[in-house]
Amino acid sequence: GITEFLPVSSTGHLILAGDFLSMDQPESFVDAFDVLIQLPAIGAVAVFFWRDLWPGRASGEWRPAFLLWSKIGVAFLPAALSGVLLHGFIKEHLFEPLPVAVALIVGGVALVLIERRNHRAGVETVAEIGFGVALGIGCFQCLALFPGTSRSAATIIGALLLGVGRPVAAEFSFFLAIPTMLGAAVYTVYQEGLAFSGEQWGLVAAASVVSFFVAYAVIAFLMHFIRRHSFTVFGYYRVALGGLVLLLLL
Repeated sequence: GITEFLPVSSTGHLILAGDFLSMDQPESFVDAFDVLIQLPAIGAVAVFFWRDLWPGRASGEWRPAFLLWSKIGVAFLPAALSGVLLHGFIKEHLFEPLPVAVALIVGGVALVLIERRNHRAGVETVAEIGFGVALGIGCFQCLALFPGTSRSAATIIGALLLGVGRPVAAEFSFFLAIPTMLGAAVYTVYQEGLAFSGEQWGLVAAASVVSFFVAYAVIAFLMHFIRRHSFTVFGYYRVALGGLVLLLLL
């Protein structure tokens, strides 16, 4: 829940945690578990930004929400298509600590360098994001198919490079997580199934409750944090963690 929306790679952290902490469960369950416990975090986005995402009953209030969801849909398409095509290769070759460590370091350096440039935001609200910019952010999200890159980092970096303000970049990244993670969950269920035992459903339920409340707190923290600070500290954290993992592997 902590890493789901911070630009530090939730998938990378789950892979690293899974490598050091054994659940004593079949690999198929662990794979499904890692995806399913991210769904409550997405639910936290829907609750936190309820007024922005869901149209009101008053006349005319549906239009901004409809346009927003249309842009989210456009941004979602590149990663959805790429994920279906590359899922097997990525799962077989990249879900290991070494590729995650490298991606953490590369993404961390990118965050630091981008934050050091003179960033001039031309888009200060989510409503000002055009369909072209939304598609561009979606293309950047494809980078997150490489474990350790971070979906949040890829979309936020892409948005910043496309002239979107820092708070707006984070907010749109939160919104884009909804269809992205739902799609990943549906695809995982299709691949792995849900034939869990009662004990396994208990593990999923317990982790889901924690994931929701922790993710909600992180969203509130991050929206407050980035109005006063840059993402540089997360870049340094990524480099430090990636370096530590490389040392441990050596």
